[in-house]
Amino acid sequence: MKRRVVITGMGAITPLGIGVEPSWRALWEGRSGIGPVTLFDPSPFKCKVAGEVKGFNPLDFMDEKTSRHMDRFIQFAIAAARMAMGDSGLKIDSSNEDRVGTVIGTGVGTYHSFEQAHALVMQGAHGQVSPFFMVTTCPNMAAAIVAILFRARGPQHCPVEACSTGTNALGLAFRLIQIGEADAFIAGGTDAAIIETLFAGLDATGATTRNNKEPQRASRPFDATRDGFVTSEGAGILVLEELGHALGRGAKIYGEVVGWGHNCDAYHYTSPSPDGTGPARCMMMALGDAGLRPEEVDYINAHGTSTKANDVSETRAIKRAFGEHARKLAVSSNKSMLGHMWGAAGAVEAIFSVLTIREGIIPPTINYQHPDPQCDLDYVPNIARKALVRVALSNSFGFGGINGSLILRVWGPSP
Repeated sequence: MKRRVVITGMGAITPLGIGVEPSWRALWEGRSGIGPVTLFDPSPFKCKVAGEVKGFNPLDFMDEKTSRHMDRFIQFAIAAARMAMGDSGLKIDSSNEDRVGTVIGTGVGTYHSFEQAHALVMQGAHGQVSPFFMVTTCPNMAAAIVAILFRARGPQHCPVEACSTGTNALGLAFRLIQIGEADAFIAGGTDAAIIETLFAGLDATGATTRNNKEPQRASRPFDATRDGFVTSEGAGILVLEELGHALGRGAKIYGEVVGWGHNCDAYHYTSPSPDGTGPARCMMMALGDAGLRPEEVDYINAHGTSTKANDVSETRAIKRAFGEHARKLAVSSNKSMLGHMWGAAGAVEAIFSVLTIREGIIPPTINYQHPDPQCDLDYVPNIARKALVRVALSNSFGFGGINGSLILRVWGPSP
C-alpha cells in the first residue's frame, strides 16, 4: 500500500506579499501584484511591467554574510523555507535527519549573479568576480543551502523544468515519500527572473505583454484581448510528510497530496500542443494516480498564462480530460494577479490550491472582460467565489512541452 502524504507547512514570497497569509488575502480579494519594472530601467524593452517582490529584506531571514553571497533566487528560497518549517513545527535532529530531504527547483535560477559577473568580465575586471560566483550560480544551491540550514540529510533534488518546475518538485517529493525513501521533504520552487537579459530574450519571442499603460490589467488569462504573460518572481516552499509521521508528532495538516501526473508534449520548444493532448494526458495521469474519477474534482488552478496559445490549449485539454464534467468545473488563474513566477509558480499555486480547499474560497481570474469563444469554461471571473472544494487539481505547463499536474484533497482520517 502506498504511504499517504500530507502538507504540514507552507511559506511564500510573492508579488502580493511576504508570507502566505498576506499573499492569500490579496489573491482572493482580487488585488494585482503587477506594476512597472523598478529593478532596472525598462525603457529599452517592449514589455515594461513585472510582478516584482516588494519589501523583501533578506536580513529578516538570514545573516548579512549569507545574504551577500547568495543570488536573489536563493534568498527567496531560504525565506520561504524558514516560513514553511516554522509553520510546520518539524524539528530535524540526529534522530531523523537522514529521513528528511529537499526538492527545490528553479526554472531560470542564476541569471542575476551570472549577469553581474559577465558584466565585470566584459569590462576587463576579471579579478572582481566574487569567489562565491561558482557557488551561487549552481541551480541546485537553493536546495543545498536549505538542506544545510536545517540539517536535512535525506535525498536532495533540483528539478529544472521551466514553468513546470514547482509542480514537479512537489510531485517528486510526494512520490519519494510514497515509496519510503524519506519521511518528509522541504519542497517547492524559486525564481528571480526580472533582469535585463531575460526581458530582451522575451521581447524577441513576443511572448510577453505589451500592455504597459495599465500594469495591473496586463495579465488577462482566457480573455479575448490577452496579449502575453507577465514575468514575476518569488518562491513557494511546502513541508510534505508521510501521514503517520505527521500524526505522530501532532502536526497540523493543511491537506493531502493524492495524485501527480507528468509528461511531455514532444511538440515544440515554446508552444504547447494546439489540441491540448499532452496536458490532457497529464491530467488524466494525475487522476489515475489518485484513483479519482473526473467528476470528483471540484476546481482546477489553471496554468493560465495569458498567452493566446496556452489558454486555448489548456481549455481544450481540460475538455479532453474531463469530458462533460469540464462544464461543471470552476477554473481560475492565479497568474492574473501574480504574473508568471517561472519555477516558483507551481509551488505557490499549490499553496493557494490547498487554501482554496481549506477556506472554501476560489480566487478569481481578474481582468476577464471579453469572452473568447475558444475559451468557454467557468473561469471564476473577477470576483472570488465561496464554494465547497474537496479536490483541486493544479496545472503547470512549461517550455519544452514539459507538463505537471498535482491533485490535492481535503484531509480526512480515511481516503
